[in-house]
Amino acid sequence: MDWENKTIGFAMCGSFCTFKKALGVLNSLTQTGANVIPIMSEMSYETDTRFGAAKDFIERVTAMTGNEIIHTVKDAEPIGPKGLLDLLVVLPCTGNSLAKIAGGIADTSVTMAVKAHLRNQRPVLLAVSTNDGLGNAAKNIGALLNSKNIYFLPFAQDDCQNKPCSLVADFDKLQDAALAAFEGKQLQPLLGL
Repeated sequence: MDWENKTIGFAMCGSFCTFKKALGVLNSLTQTGANVIPIMSEMSYETDTRFGAAKDFIERVTAMTGNEIIHTVKDAEPIGPKGLLDLLVVLPCTGNSLAKIAGGIADTSVTMAVKAHLRNQRPVLLAVSTNDGLGNAAKNIGALLNSKNIYFLPFAQDDCQNKPCSLVADFDKLQDAALAAFEGKQLQPLLGL
């Protein structure tokens, strides 16, 4: 695939423990030559955690992509009317964002980006990262698996002994999952790392 002719939105939600790995995936994506537009939820854009300071993540994301970060609902809304993206990746996608996307709620920059992008019937690729993926979030994953133009990175339990309901996507499969999504297909197998 000719990545250089693609514009890809890369949205990050507040699964802060995955940010270090997410930045590695983002860096790999920028190496394809695609124009990567970064999007961060308000929570991920503003919150300092034990995993790092928000300003440090902002600086790294901006430096990697060469683009300013979309981080408000107002700035995310034009994604649809302007047809800005060929693909929207949400990595990591929290249980909270899964619920909002499944329910059609667009009250964060990331969920608005998804809603706006879907109006153009273009693919959205979700990378689940949630401690309740086999709990309350399971119904939202199920609903989204049956939604047009929504695809998932393959995912699995990440710590079945200590966190039996926790799921995390295999971030390393982003490019393969993106290619499948461009073809209107879900990368298989979906379950298992």
